[in-house]
Amino acid sequence: MIERNTLRQMWSTGAETLGAWLSVPSVVSAEAVASCDLDYVCVDLQHGAADYSDLVAMVQAIQLAGGIPIARAPWNDHGIIGRILDAGCHGVIVPMVNTAAQAQAVIAACRYAPNGQRSWGPTLAARNADDYRTWADQSIAAIPMIETAEALRNLDDILATPGIDAIYVGPADLAISLGLGPTGNDGTPIFDDALHHIVDACRRHGVVPGIHGSASVAALRRSQGFRMITIASDIVEMRAGIARSATQARSQ
Repeated sequence: MIERNTLRQMWSTGAETLGAWLSVPSVVSAEAVASCDLDYVCVDLQHGAADYSDLVAMVQAIQLAGGIPIARAPWNDHGIIGRILDAGCHGVIVPMVNTAAQAQAVIAACRYAPNGQRSWGPTLAARNADDYRTWADQSIAAIPMIETAEALRNLDDILATPGIDAIYVGPADLAISLGLGPTGNDGTPIFDDALHHIVDACRRHGVVPGIHGSASVAALRRSQGFRMITIASDIVEMRAGIARSATQARSQ
């Protein structure tokens, strides 16, 4: 039985949620990260090295450590999203959602009838609650990604899709789509305006604005109005930490 508040419960109170990103397929690192002061831990099945069998074990490790597991799907695919949720994830981030029809497909994959078309079979997810069907209706977070110029043009139609809890900005792909480089774009008017447009539209539609980031930009993203902020990534933190140690040791 899951006792801590879900993301949807936290968002309903207006709370900010901070999370971490897992690209390394390891139950050891998943448990270690989940034991930190975080509101969610996301397993990346799109660009990370984990596959579905890794996800199953990592979700179990995250939950045993007291964390809330979510995952990024590799694509907007009904079957894949269903399997992610059946593994026990509390929500799913879906990449490259550019139209209202694509957003509707995300909701259909996340929700049971009559609000969607998710197939019943929570083989592993059933451990989340005695009454999983009710828990899923109340708790599963559907989170399309906004990361292209096309999505910006269709933003109001996307956010008007019933059942969307949050959106998640992929700043690198968004910047590339706007004709910029993948990093270092804060302060560039076209990029800043895009983020402002997204947050403003989310407020109007009652959707939580989320974004991929780091601890170094968390204060900026908070000031911009984002309420779901990824602040760390396992492989990035590992590289940076070991690089610092190597530099320190060699300098002595």
